[in-house]
Amino acid sequence: MFRTLNQRISGVLLILAIVYLLLAYQLPSFAYTEIDADVVPKGLGYILVALSIGLFFSKDSETDEQKARRKIPKKDILILLAVFAFVFVYIFFLEILGFIVTTAIFIFGCSWFLGYRKYLVGALVAILFPLFMYLTFTQFLKINLPQGILPF
Repeated sequence: MFRTLNQRISGVLLILAIVYLLLAYQLPSFAYTEIDADVVPKGLGYILVALSIGLFFSKDSETDEQKARRKIPKKDILILLAVFAFVFVYIFFLEILGFIVTTAIFIFGCSWFLGYRKYLVGALVAILFPLFMYLTFTQFLKINLPQGILPF
C-alpha cells in the first residue's frame, strides 16, 4: 500500500493530523464569541488532512538523484539534534528565567553554535529582538509573556 516515499510520509502526516484534530476538538468553546478559539486549529487540522491525502495520490516517482539528495551526513544530524536540545533547554527555562533572558541566550547561543561569529551584531539582535517582541505582546496585544527574573 505504501510503495513510494510520498505515500509513507502521507500516512504519517495523516495520523498526526487526526491526532491534532482530536486535540483541537477538546478545546473549550466560549459563549459570546462569533469566531471561537478553536477555529484556526481545526482549520489547520483539516488542511493537513487534505494535503496529506493529496500527497498520497501524487504521481511523483523517486529518481536515484532524489534518493542521493535525501541522505543526510552524520555531522548534520548531530547539529540538528544539538539545535533540538537548544530548543528543549529554551522551553525548560522559559518560565524560570523569563521570555527576554531565555530568548536572548537562545538566539545568541544558537547562532554562535551554528557558526555566526559577528558577536556584536549577534548580541544586539539577541537583546533587541526579545525586547521588541516582549513589548509588542505585552503592551500592544495585551498578551502576557513569562517575565521570569526581570522586574517588568
